[in-house]
Amino acid sequence: MAEKILIIGGTGYIGKFVVEASAKSGHPTFALLREATLSDPAKAHLVDSFNKHGVTLLTGDLTDHESLVKAIKQVDVVISTVGFMQIADQYKIIDAIKEAGNVKRFLPSEFGNDIDRSRAVDPINQNFQLKVQLRRAIEASGVPYTFIVSNIFSGYALTNLLQLGATSPPRDKLVIPGDGNVKAVFNAEPDIGTYTIKAAVDPRTLNKIVYIKPAHNIYSFNELAACWEKKIGNTLEKIYVPEDQLLKQIEESPMPVNVILSINHSVFVKGDQTYFEIDPAVGVEASQLYPDVKYTTVDEYLNQFV
Repeated sequence: MAEKILIIGGTGYIGKFVVEASAKSGHPTFALLREATLSDPAKAHLVDSFNKHGVTLLTGDLTDHESLVKAIKQVDVVISTVGFMQIADQYKIIDAIKEAGNVKRFLPSEFGNDIDRSRAVDPINQNFQLKVQLRRAIEASGVPYTFIVSNIFSGYALTNLLQLGATSPPRDKLVIPGDGNVKAVFNAEPDIGTYTIKAAVDPRTLNKIVYIKPAHNIYSFNELAACWEKKIGNTLEKIYVPEDQLLKQIEESPMPVNVILSINHSVFVKGDQTYFEIDPAVGVEASQLYPDVKYTTVDEYLNQFV
């Protein structure tokens, strides 16, 4: 029997990829959408695509406990992909899962660094700490869980090589945080969706952290630059931003630039995605668990911009 999967926040940035991966994998897939989302012209194409994929659309809201419980009672697995501003709202999901009493697994909205190993500065650290507190609450609640550490979204980082304000990878100069030698992990969003759904129903990932860390997607900024230079046949001018200068920029920049810069500091200066080995007592690595998944490598991803 394929488990029934409910995605909360399914029309969001990563949510739509999780919904699609679930539907394609043959799981009966449910998406909890607000009334406002269903009538929002900007979301119409997504709602259509969910319908085409056979997704069951349920109306409800994180702030409406009854609608949440009603939706959760229909499924086996609950995946939250809510955005940055709604992290704390997920306590309401835990309460609803406990009341429903039938859920085999809950995956909260993480999709980034392993927050328990993060050494980030504010403002992103404030957000990470909310996620840490939520992790502890889930563990204490006794609700079975899986935490997904997807590292960097390729769509966020590789479309412009993290150049502020750019809409494509640069062909002249590149601003690089730190010395460019710290390694990070880049994953294409559809692959994150695929690994998330596989992990959501796998007994090996129960009460574990799943790290999406495929060998071919671990790059330093300098290696990324070299890969891109080779593709375009041109050497870029590189401007390195030392840590003290980056920290000053974070302090002086407005929202959301300060958030972006603090993520870059955590990933490319502190090395928060790669400075530790995965502890087998608490974590597993997705590409090793699912060697059959043909993931998009960084090298392949960059080809579309040449």
